[in-house]
Amino acid sequence: MKILAVETATDACSAALYIDGNISERWQLAPKIHTQLILPMLEELMVNAGLIPNQLDALAFGCGPGSFTGVRIATGIVQGIAFGADLPVLPVSTLAAIAQDFFDHHPENVAFTALDARMDELFWGVYQRNQEGFATLLGKEAVLPPNRVIFPDLSGVGLGSGWLAYQSLLMTQQSNNNVLRCLNDEIWPKAAAVVRLAAYHFQQGLAVSVEDALPVYLRDKVAKTEQERAQAS
Repeated sequence: MKILAVETATDACSAALYIDGNISERWQLAPKIHTQLILPMLEELMVNAGLIPNQLDALAFGCGPGSFTGVRIATGIVQGIAFGADLPVLPVSTLAAIAQDFFDHHPENVAFTALDARMDELFWGVYQRNQEGFATLLGKEAVLPPNRVIFPDLSGVGLGSGWLAYQSLLMTQQSNNNVLRCLNDEIWPKAAAVVRLAAYHFQQGLAVSVEDALPVYLRDKVAKTEQERAQAS
């Protein structure tokens, strides 16, 4: 199985190539220059592996939530390659990628993932490691003020920039059944985690056509704006 992945939804920019369980990755924390970095990253991975797009089985991308511009960059690049090479696509949640990266290196099984969404809100999702070791969503992802977050009755780890921005408010939302085992507010999504999840989803038959490979913004206004633009074009 060969899958190429892109993740640009936050200040981190990365690309990864999965070949039969082996993953190569290029990653850089570089705000606002993703468009300059991502294509050379992809080209380097493919050239080093001696591959062309038609030899891939699928493409994957971090579909959000995250920066509007960043999510659009990943979506546009993957859609372009997929159209040209007639490949299926695997959209992977940015929050799931954060949780997966942590699970791959630590023993904890529950992650309270939060990204700073600006405007006094955060992107929120709770993920649990399944029996096969992969991050599985509990409930739904959401964008909401930190004082409206509802924790499940589980102990786990706090991950992502949302904890850096709103830690005190999030802590007040916990019940006696929530035990925050540790906190990592500097963890970023990585394409290596995106492609790990994508390979798992591909084996489950969850790949979609390029037309259905859509970004996830969570904010209604952003989604509405995208729809308005499509109708106007």
